[in-house]
Amino acid sequence: MPDDVVAARAAAEEESAFAHPPVDPDVTTTYGDHPDQVIDFYVPRVAAGPGGSVPLVVVLHGGAWRAPYDRRHITPFADFLARRGFAVANVEYRRGAGNPAPEGTSPIAGRWPDTFDDIAAALDALPALVKDVLPQADARRTVLTGHSAGGHLALWAAARHVLPADAPWRTGGPAALRGVVALAPIADFTVAGKLDVCGGAACQLLGGDEQFEERRPYADPALLLPTGIATTLVQGRTDLVVPQAVAEAYADAAAKAGEVVGLTLLEDVGHFPLIDPAADACAVVAEEIAQLAW
Repeated sequence: MPDDVVAARAAAEEESAFAHPPVDPDVTTTYGDHPDQVIDFYVPRVAAGPGGSVPLVVVLHGGAWRAPYDRRHITPFADFLARRGFAVANVEYRRGAGNPAPEGTSPIAGRWPDTFDDIAAALDALPALVKDVLPQADARRTVLTGHSAGGHLALWAAARHVLPADAPWRTGGPAALRGVVALAPIADFTVAGKLDVCGGAACQLLGGDEQFEERRPYADPALLLPTGIATTLVQGRTDLVVPQAVAEAYADAAAKAGEVVGLTLLEDVGHFPLIDPAADACAVVAEEIAQLAW
């Protein structure tokens, strides 16, 4: 397919994904004192699967870990999952510096270590919060999903038990997850850097060139394997934002570590249809989640 056709399609896909109005949650709770340390909860809109409690899907939004992109853009996707019968927790977290970027430049990606502090804290707080505000959710059937930079965070959160021993976020054992469905994740920082994914966002997340190699063992999912947790990557073949090569590199790293990672490649699909309720790709994502959750 000619490059100009792919680019035009990608622009249309992005426009469609962001055309949906934000969907307010049923409940919002805090997991810390910072304004970004909040979780939105969505009650399942319909019964799904066997009677009784329902699986919990934890959503981590993307946006290259940059401050302008918050959880609101992924609320239509969270609502889509709730309408498929899931209980949903949409997690906010601290991202890049809030001050405006110099003209002609992108905002800085991420905050070290705050972004990781928040994901760890949110996941640790979640079981008790769910019990209080979303009693119909079964925390024992939790699936973690995330898009783009959020896909990175989902993979990272599932790998905390294999972090280096001195990592403050390390846990004593695997998280109680049914699995991870990572959507076009920034899953391999070396390959992402070579492809200049999101303008070098992964390097910025770790504090820049001087800290990148030192901090990468604590943050790069491709180095945090095997996890022992069922993991599926969903990737559009025509993704211009996070190209297919990034997901393939993670899957290859997992295989070398002795772990099988599912890789669902979608033809003629770019970056944003994976979280666009109007796109067929979004239904594929929901099915991948359901296969792990039920």
